[in-house]
Amino acid sequence: MTIARERRSRFSRFLAPVCLLALMWVIQAADAVLPGSFTGFGLRSWDPAGLGGIILGPLLHAGWAHLIANTLPLLVLGCLVAVEGAGRFWVVTAVVALVGGVGTWLVNPPGALTVGASVLVFGYFAYVVLRVLIPGRVSHRLLYALIAVIVIVLYGGSMLAGVFDPGTGVSWQAHLFGGIGGGVAALTGRRRQGQP
Repeated sequence: MTIARERRSRFSRFLAPVCLLALMWVIQAADAVLPGSFTGFGLRSWDPAGLGGIILGPLLHAGWAHLIANTLPLLVLGCLVAVEGAGRFWVVTAVVALVGGVGTWLVNPPGALTVGASVLVFGYFAYVVLRVLIPGRVSHRLLYALIAVIVIVLYGGSMLAGVFDPGTGVSWQAHLFGGIGGGVAALTGRRRQGQP
C-alpha cells in the first residue's frame, strides 16, 4: 500500500503542468465558440488597465496554431520543473509570469497586446538550464546538468531564435523577460535552498 501511495505521489506532481495546459485548451475552446475574443484580456503595454494580462496573458492564445505551438514545449519543460514538486512548479510559474509580464509591459511599445504561454516556456527553459546551480547532492546536480544539456540541444536554437529573430507579430520581449524570470526563479531557489 505504501509503494502505491508513493508512486501516486511521484506522479501527482506532474498534474500541475498538465492542469495548467488543460486550462489553456479549455480557454481556447471557449474563445472559439463564444462571441468576441478573450485575447483583449492579454497584457497591454503601458496601460495600467492591461496589467491583469500578467496573469491572464499566458493563458490566452491568438488561435489554435499558437496554442499548439506552445503545447509540447510547455508540457515537457513544465514537467521538468515539476520534478521538484507541484509547489515549486507554481512558484516558478508565478515568478516567471510576474517578471516576464512586468518586463514585457515596460519594454513593448505602448498599447502592444501580448498573449501566449511562450513567456512560461522560455521561463521554464531558463529555470531548467540554471537549476544546476542550486546546491544539493552531487547526484542531483549531475542529473540536472545532464537534463540541462539535453534541453539545450532540443530547444536551445529555437529559444535563441525566439529572442533574436522571432518573426512578425511575435513578442521577443515576452520571450526574453520570461527567460529572465526563469533565471530569477532558479537563483532565488538556489539562495533559499542554500541557507542552513
